[in-house]
Amino acid sequence: MEWSFRTAEEIIAALRAGAVTSAELTDEAIARIERDDKVINAICVPDFDRARAAAHGADRARARGEDRPLLGVPVTVKESYDMAGLPTTWGMPPHRDHVPAEDAVQVSRLKAAGAVVLGKTNVPLGLQDIQSFNDIYGTTVNPWDHGRTPGGSSGGSAAALASGFGALSIGSDLAGSLRTPAHFCGVYAHKPTLGLAATRGMVPPSEPAFPADLDLAVVGPMARTARDLALLLDVMAGPDPLTYGVAHRLALPPARHERLRDFRVLVVDDHPLIPTGAAVRAGVHRVADALVGVGARVVWRSPLLPDLAEAAKLYMELLISGSVARFPIESLQQLRAEAGDKSLDAVRLDAMLFSHRDWLEADKRREVHRHGWRRLFAEFDAVVCPITPTPAFPHDHHPNPMERRIDIDGVEYPYFDQLVWAGQATMPGLPATAIPAGRSPEGLPVGVQLVGPMFEDRTPLRLAELLEREIGGFESPGDGVR
Repeated sequence: MEWSFRTAEEIIAALRAGAVTSAELTDEAIARIERDDKVINAICVPDFDRARAAAHGADRARARGEDRPLLGVPVTVKESYDMAGLPTTWGMPPHRDHVPAEDAVQVSRLKAAGAVVLGKTNVPLGLQDIQSFNDIYGTTVNPWDHGRTPGGSSGGSAAALASGFGALSIGSDLAGSLRTPAHFCGVYAHKPTLGLAATRGMVPPSEPAFPADLDLAVVGPMARTARDLALLLDVMAGPDPLTYGVAHRLALPPARHERLRDFRVLVVDDHPLIPTGAAVRAGVHRVADALVGVGARVVWRSPLLPDLAEAAKLYMELLISGSVARFPIESLQQLRAEAGDKSLDAVRLDAMLFSHRDWLEADKRREVHRHGWRRLFAEFDAVVCPITPTPAFPHDHHPNPMERRIDIDGVEYPYFDQLVWAGQATMPGLPATAIPAGRSPEGLPVGVQLVGPMFEDRTPLRLAELLEREIGGFESPGDGVR
């Protein structure tokens, strides 16, 4: 029996029943990677010897009667997480020899849960792209269409899952870096509430791996089913044991509802600053139709929704000002003159020069939006909306991302404008679950995101699980090589 595309839940049940061993699962996964990853290039740092040793250790532990949440399950880890003995470069050539001595807190949690880590997955330079390529490890391709990107920055993880390279993966999300690759590759991902999962050890190689309260950025799970997402989130969630974990314990509230028809959902498919492509709009409508079909309350407009244009500009200010050290600014004045006063390009360029006072003012405006979302979620349980305006786009390696363009139904727009949908949940720190929602006319996966109330992560996750039953979920692109 082949196990490569089985869910983690099915694998765990088979391991408990003695139908398969972790060693067998791991050998099968490694064989598939060695066969198919020459084309996909998802696993940039294999760790097969230690994986086989961990698998045999898991089998011995199970024989002794142990049973941990992920005992013996093969998984992958985004390259940006520290793993003792393996390079952590973030795709940056000056750091190609950086090998941390300690595991990131999330890698430690995976191992404590019994997972078998097959290796690390590819990322873009500095994690700052919607694609996954760099000069150290090369380009990861989309398993559905090798001429297109799997997304970024967790693109290697999404491509690995779609190709059957392990049952689960962990990634991170600052600008849709979990959700966009899931959308492009037809898998699932969950961006947790800001601060829900400890991030220590998911740090650029130039910086020490200290505990930190990151702004906007989170770490989170990726999987091939919604139930597997929830399983992995339970392993990842919780405060850092060096800081808040000294005094705080996690107690996530249950999902608001257990039946699809009880959910109250706001559907949003239009953005004032960028159009939604036809394929993505069709995916949003497919989810909305499924909800209507089972009797859920579905609303298409609400005055409670915070202003999307203002939210997008505020998100860009917070995002770019926080990342300014890694953005090229040599031609700032020229680019500002070309951008125009009202474009998102102009907002991004202005944010490169933010003072601390400017950032504090933006942070105050963010709190206004957070309060608006609290009011909205008193009326609704979730918001369904796009992740990006299009399915996966062709590889674009232009050295200056500010000069790239995204094609939306034949019209070109600034490349980074597509981030406005990711920012809808990221800016206020809300949880958002990416789910498959069909395919484009060209056969590319299309996903949508389910945005939920802060720290009520189980609500969009449960909605995702119920929708998976109603509209289907992961489809394999085949053997991963076409």
